[in-house]
Amino acid sequence: MSNKEEKTEEQNQTNWKDFIYNPRSGEFIGRTASSWALIFLFYLVFYGFLAGMFSLTMWVMLQTLDDYTPKYRDRVSNPGLVIRPKYMEIVFNQTDPSKYLKYVQHLESFLQPYNDTEQEQNEMCVAGQYFDQDAQVEKKVCQFKRSFLRQCSGLSDTTFGYSTGKPCVLVKMNRIIGLKPQGGPYINCTAKREHPLQMQYFPSEGKFDKMYFPYYGKKAHPKYVQPLVAVKLLLTKEDYNTEITVECRIDGSDLRNNDDRDKFLGRVTFKVKVTE
Repeated sequence: MSNKEEKTEEQNQTNWKDFIYNPRSGEFIGRTASSWALIFLFYLVFYGFLAGMFSLTMWVMLQTLDDYTPKYRDRVSNPGLVIRPKYMEIVFNQTDPSKYLKYVQHLESFLQPYNDTEQEQNEMCVAGQYFDQDAQVEKKVCQFKRSFLRQCSGLSDTTFGYSTGKPCVLVKMNRIIGLKPQGGPYINCTAKREHPLQMQYFPSEGKFDKMYFPYYGKKAHPKYVQPLVAVKLLLTKEDYNTEITVECRIDGSDLRNNDDRDKFLGRVTFKVKVTE
């Protein structure tokens, strides 16, 4: 009985070795070298064909794209609003520079492309008129100097009002290729509380001039900088140690600012709190 078991075990080992490589038939894992070569050739041709079809499809698709204008645009006429410094909650102690340093540094860094020396290389455009440049390959840029922001430019007050408890916040629209807002778009900010909060706008009345539109895209308009509106919050000591919610909207134009599904479409909300 034990001899039969030993023979069976030896036979199993022999069968397993023959499956890996059978020296009598020259088969490796059940196939001859020519059989394996045919399988390898089949898959080489098959996957080569798939790669070729994929490459051809991508090439055909790329021929339909424009380097300067996206083929599909679903939000051409309705940009969102964002603020700088890039914080939805601005909390600081006006007597401690370390508490508002990050806001000041963020604003200073953001405004570097708006330096007057940089912007003087751009065009002096006609206010109140769209700057259409459809016939030109590389588009020109209208000047928007940081000095236009006056008390919020960081030039006369390097702390942007944070050291006096009257902080500046910059508001800008997202870039939308081909956007031409109708009417006279301007920024209007309100504090969500019973009594109003005094604010100053720079440029005057918080307007976005038409001469900064349309935008032609990053490749055609490489030096383009968005127009800005600076909002200086004129907080008083009675406002300190209280969190104030401020909402800014685009008014005076056909741009949407009341879509409940997108709270940043034509508007932006942030919070400010100054401590003593």
